[in-house]
Amino acid sequence: MAIVIHGVTAENADLLAKVADDVFDEDITPDRLGPFLAAAGHVMFVAVEADLVVGQIRGMVHVQPDRASDLYIDNLGVAPSHKRRGIGRQLIAALVRWGEAQGCTYAWLATESDNDEAISFYESLKFERNQLEWFASAIGEGVGD
Repeated sequence: MAIVIHGVTAENADLLAKVADDVFDEDITPDRLGPFLAAAGHVMFVAVEADLVVGQIRGMVHVQPDRASDLYIDNLGVAPSHKRRGIGRQLIAALVRWGEAQGCTYAWLATESDNDEAISFYESLKFERNQLEWFASAIGEGVGD
């Protein structure tokens, strides 16, 4: 079967009714999906085979006051059963084209330093590997106190 890439909108969100295992980190809920789809500068593309979502990518435009906007590649997932079929590359290409249309001149992402599969994939796409320190904290747990 052919893989078709779709940009997800409120009008076609029913594409997400049937999703293969391990495409998303958690279940999609309407109370989260609606605001995501309505958020300016946010986008999701899905790879569909027949009526099954077998891959997804999300991104957002970071509007900057001192330089051109950049595209943050927020999340990429492909069902284990569909890896190594070019779906990730198709999803990246769709997202980058969208980012270019939004005026982005730079794309970036982050992954865990021990995620060898992702690192190899992104390097194969000519993403430059940089080292950085990443910090995170749950809101409401003393941040900023």
